[in-house]
This record gives sequence, structure tokens and C-alpha cells, in this order.
Amino acid sequence: MTLRVVFAGTPDFSCNCLDGLLQMDGVEVVGVVSQPDRRSGRGMKLTPSPVKRTALAAGIDVITPERLRGDDAALSWLRSRQPDLLVVVAFGMILPDSWLEAATVAPINVHASLLPRWRGAAPIERALLAGDTETGVCLMQMESGLDTGPVYATRRVVIGMRCGGDLWQELAQMGASLLVEQLATIAGGSCIPRPQEHSQTCYASKLARGERIIDWRQPAEIVARLVRCFAPKPGARSRVTGGAMAGKWLKILSGEVVSASHPWLQPGASALVDGQMFIGCGEDSCYRPLQLQPEGKQAMDADALVRGLRGEAIGLAPCG
Repeated sequence: MTLRVVFAGTPDFSCNCLDGLLQMDGVEVVGVVSQPDRRSGRGMKLTPSPVKRTALAAGIDVITPERLRGDDAALSWLRSRQPDLLVVVAFGMILPDSWLEAATVAPINVHASLLPRWRGAAPIERALLAGDTETGVCLMQMESGLDTGPVYATRRVVIGMRCGGDLWQELAQMGASLLVEQLATIAGGSCIPRPQEHSQTCYASKLARGERIIDWRQPAEIVARLVRCFAPKPGARSRVTGGAMAGKWLKILSGEVVSASHPWLQPGASALVDGQMFIGCGEDSCYRPLQLQPEGKQAMDADALVRGLRGEAIGLAPCG
């Protein structure tokens, strides 16, 4: 028996799962749903999502509705596919009950957290910002609540010093592997989902643009988490307030917490010592940037920027 699958997803993160399904024996991806083309780049041209591009390259029928609720044409399209499974990975829209009920076996979501921790839109980033020691991916049976459904399977990973970009890629691959591994058992009914512990829930709200701005009044460990969260793109940043770069933005792409206390270095103040830059943080802590990107320039090692400053320290806005 061939499993008929409709796939819903949008960003690069979703493409690993779609590719995995396309390579499976006994699985036919009979349709793909993605978000509409968006304007991007310097020319602000309409650009299809990574999932849409992948689906079209594979010759799969794709729809890109602006919304699902109330769109009778999109629902008719879904039902005409006669899916056994609806697989959803970072789609970016809430699916109404009419969509969830269209799959004869189950609607399945690949979610990038250890549910019930970090339900919502930005689980990877929230895990990094909170200082979680581990995260992972879950296969969840979808229901009308936001990421509230029972969980089929989980795979874990230690976060360590990974940055957001590295963790994103690793979890995308892990999610695809788990999906391919468990799909047949889910369809066959031998993989029974377990209810979540709702009392342990926390929510991963969507990131606001201002969260990229470093608050140097925070301890250096909090600054380090922020830098890792937004690296390599879009990058945590700070406004330069003093020196040759005054008024410009400076992205901090990587760095480390300095173990020694520096009570003489105020939050946002920098010191240049032996070719290295040190930046004061809250609670007398200190952060040493290792890779930086000045506004309008390419990313560079911190020592290259220090050489260009010729001994003149810069100041950074303590709270943006």
C-alpha cells in the first residue's frame, strides 16, 4: 500500500523533511502547501518559499493560499488529494480543524523542541536564549490547540556552544530522519502517541526585531546566549556610541565570556588589550567578541577590527 501524503511547510528547515518523504519507498507526496511568494532581496522581487521551489522541482502540485480558514478552494484541493497523512513542518499558519480532519490516518507535525517545552513559533531561539542545556525534535499528532497534541517520538541533542544557525540545520536533519524512521509505524497504528505534560508547558513566542539588540547591562552569559541565538544571521547587534565608528551598528557574531571579573569596565565600554577587545557587561562581567561585522562591511575576526582602530577603544550603547 502506498501512503498518500500532503506536505505543508515553508522555510529551508522544512525542506529536509520534504526531501526525506520524496525518497521513501511506499510514500507518494500528492501535494504541497506553502506560504505565498514574498518580496525579498534588494530588488524586492516576488520569491517562492524554499519548500515551493523544492516541490516544483520534483513536479509536485503546489498551492500557496494567503490563509486557510475560510478558503473553500484550498480545502477542496486538499480533500481531492485524498491524503492518508498530512505532514506539517514549520508551515507558519494555524491549520483549522477542517484541514486536520482531512487526513484519514493522522495530521503529523515535526516540531523543533522537546514538547511540552517551547510550544510556538520560535522554539530553537527560545531554547538558546533561556540557556537550555538540551533540545530536540518531536513528532506530534496535531490537534486544534497550539502544539498541544500527543507525541509519537522524540530525539534529543545537547546544545553546548552551538549557534542558532548550526542548531537549526542539525534539528532539520534530525527531524527528517525521525519522520522517515517513524512514518510507517505511525501509519500502521503501532506507534502510539503519548499525551504531553501540560503543566510543564512554556511558549516560544515569535521573535521581535528589537530582541537582536544587545543589552550590555545583562551579565556576559546572557549576552553570549543572545549572540549564539542570532548567529550567523541576522546577527546580534549594538549601536556604537564612541570612537571612529560612532553612530553605526556593529554585529557581534561570536565571542566568549571572560572568566575574570572586570568591575572597572562599565556596561558597553570596551578595552583593547594585547590586540583583543573586551566589553563590559552587567554584574562586573566581561565579554570578548571573536568575530564582528561593522555596518556596511564583511564579517571579520575581532583582532582585525582592533588593528583598524589603532588603539582607540569604542563605546557601545548599554541597552541599544
